[in-house]
Amino acid sequence: MKIRALERTDLKNIHIIDNKAETMRLWFEEPYESLDELTSLYDKHIHDTHERRFVVDLDGIFAGIVELVSIDYIHRNCEIQIVITDKFSGLGYAQQSLKKGVDYAFHTLNMYKVYLWVDVDNAKAVHIYKKLGFQIEGTIKQQFFAGGKYHDSYFMGILKSDYIRRNENKTKVNN
Repeated sequence: MKIRALERTDLKNIHIIDNKAETMRLWFEEPYESLDELTSLYDKHIHDTHERRFVVDLDGIFAGIVELVSIDYIHRNCEIQIVITDKFSGLGYAQQSLKKGVDYAFHTLNMYKVYLWVDVDNAKAVHIYKKLGFQIEGTIKQQFFAGGKYHDSYFMGILKSDYIRRNENKTKVNN
């Protein structure tokens, strides 16, 4: 399993994800986007230095996406987002992909903090984020409207120093 840069040829797979109402609800986004809209957004953002989009690649098979967005080079923080397709859900790829995205943010982009938003009712995702060291920093009441109602959201984050320390401790335990 690896992550690689999103390419124009991946847009058909992104289009499928973007048109799944349940998936977009978890991303607090509106579903149903045309392929033309998606292609136009891709073209608009291809050179945007404030976002990085990666494909979760399983030996050439599209398994999901990891995105670093709202990259702030002054305050050195960014938001991370992830979606694993239904076919590969529950197989550990979300955690592996998320870790690769966080590694990229800290070790390539030199971010100080990575954060995310997650629906308080998305226990599966919260569990994965906590396993990687993300901490709940706050609960935002009725922050997002999706699926016909407002949802509370956790704001979760991890600092580079905590992430490095956590990984060093895991390395020592495994040796």
